[in-house]
Amino acid sequence: MAPEETITEPRQTPPAESIARMRARIDEIDAAIIALWRERAELSRQVGAVRLAEGGTRLVLSRETEILRRFRAGIGGSDGTQLGLLVLRAGRGRL
Repeated sequence: MAPEETITEPRQTPPAESIARMRARIDEIDAAIIALWRERAELSRQVGAVRLAEGGTRLVLSRETEILRRFRAGIGGSDGTQLGLLVLRAGRGRL
């Protein structure tokens, strides 16, 4: 008769544990980005409402250009531009 084998649950290997920790941190960062995105969009809407109430225009092209430059420089190239455009649209809506 063969000796009885003990079945144990597989243990996470150190790389798997490390990946799990990194993914948890990514999830935390994603939550922070979402919260900041919503806050920024609301502030942008408020700025637009004040501008309109004061007889100004809804958009200030020079400000939008400045924001796009900042995203392009901070993130790099067309990805920065695309992200900047999405951020702007979240606050002011589509043109």
